[in-house]
Amino acid sequence: MTTESPEARPRPDTEPRLRSAWSVVAQVMRRQPWWVAVAPSVVLTLLMGWVDGTTGWEVSLFIFYAVPIVMAVWWIGVKSGLFITVIAGGVWWYANLQTHPYETILGYSWALLNREFYFCVVVYAATAVRNKQEADDAHIRMLEDQRQLEEDIVSVSEHEQQRIGRDLHDGLCQHLAAIGCAARVLADDLQAQAVPAARDAVMIEESIQQAVLEARNLAHGIFPVHVDRNGLSAALSDLARVTSRLTGVNIRVEESSEVHLDNPEFSMHLYRIAQEAVANAVRHGQAKEIIITLNLAPGSLVLQIDDDGCGISNTQKKTTGGMGLRTMRYRAQMLGSRLEIKPRTSGGTSVTCRLPFASQIHETTTPEP
Repeated sequence: MTTESPEARPRPDTEPRLRSAWSVVAQVMRRQPWWVAVAPSVVLTLLMGWVDGTTGWEVSLFIFYAVPIVMAVWWIGVKSGLFITVIAGGVWWYANLQTHPYETILGYSWALLNREFYFCVVVYAATAVRNKQEADDAHIRMLEDQRQLEEDIVSVSEHEQQRIGRDLHDGLCQHLAAIGCAARVLADDLQAQAVPAARDAVMIEESIQQAVLEARNLAHGIFPVHVDRNGLSAALSDLARVTSRLTGVNIRVEESSEVHLDNPEFSMHLYRIAQEAVANAVRHGQAKEIIITLNLAPGSLVLQIDDDGCGISNTQKKTTGGMGLRTMRYRAQMLGSRLEIKPRTSGGTSVTCRLPFASQIHETTTPEP
């Protein structure tokens, strides 16, 4: 049986607990009637006056009168602090009246004015600290509300994209497929009757089938149902294939190993970042070639999108850009990753997202033949 030394034992962090207890007490007292909230400060002031009178002039406790003053300011407000200041001055006067060393009452009164000035300074110092804390708390709440709002906006946007993707796949694609079947039947009937219009019906049926294929590709791009723990690489490959087919831009995916993410939400955010970067390179960068790289670096997963387009200026790099760039940065922030958008030395733009969550990432290296 072994025993731990006192130095090895974990020490509880009491400071946050004291702050929490003080905040709870303050909130409770602020809901009470004025006379209830100010009563503890008055009682503590009288108690300190009794101790001050007992110890005599040589052991003066006037600086500790600041405690009930701060309590009154923090729990109620500046007026209550000034009220306790007046009481503290009177208590101090009475407690030291018989033992003070001043030869005249004028000197003793001047000492009282000095104490009252000190008490007033305490009042306004405590008021400033309280106002600063309340402002900080309000700012923190505003930031929390803003972050929650941004998360809700991204979540609603994601859900809406998924809904549109499902509607395209399950609704429009099915209707087009049914129309294509009808066109195929019509073409067969016309061919059986040796009608010249049969060729036109075949062309209509082929065009409908092409529209079905493009609609399904769009649906998969909007709602990549396969982006899960094992599907990020496949989703990026499908993104490159579909975008290349629709735009004619040469897009390829490069990765040194198969990467698995434990959190499907992380995969979705990385996919959306890559999707937006590819879309920007095609629409705004006028790129002819785009390379999507997904690799593991020491302690992080690196997603990089390079293009050979017209590049990004220093002004655009420093500004927040449009909605797409802001969404990319916010998604990276939600992942706890770092997003870098910079021009390439050889021309074009490079978008890099580093995800430093090694615990969320697993690597499977494909053995070389």
